Amino acid sequence: MINIIITVAIGILAGFIASKIMKGKGSGVLLNLILGIVGSFVGHFALGLIGISGAGLLAEIAVSIVGAIILLWIVSLFNK
Repeated sequence: MINIIITVAIGILAGFIASKIMKGKGSGVLLNLILGIVGSFVGHFALGLIGISGAGLLAEIAVSIVGAIILLWIVSLFNK
């Protein structure tokens, strides 16, 4: 149960950081945070496919941010 809470917290943090990196290309604060949580899973899946993995909290955050950025970028393509 605690792992799920930590994953969600990391996803929210990743969504916030990714929205700042994307400089307003997101879709609002709430959607950016939700996309951060989903992006966390996307990042782990995508980077796992190419063999990149890491251990520790910083690696988890970095992978989550990459996934959130990818997801925010995809969503911004459809919002145009």
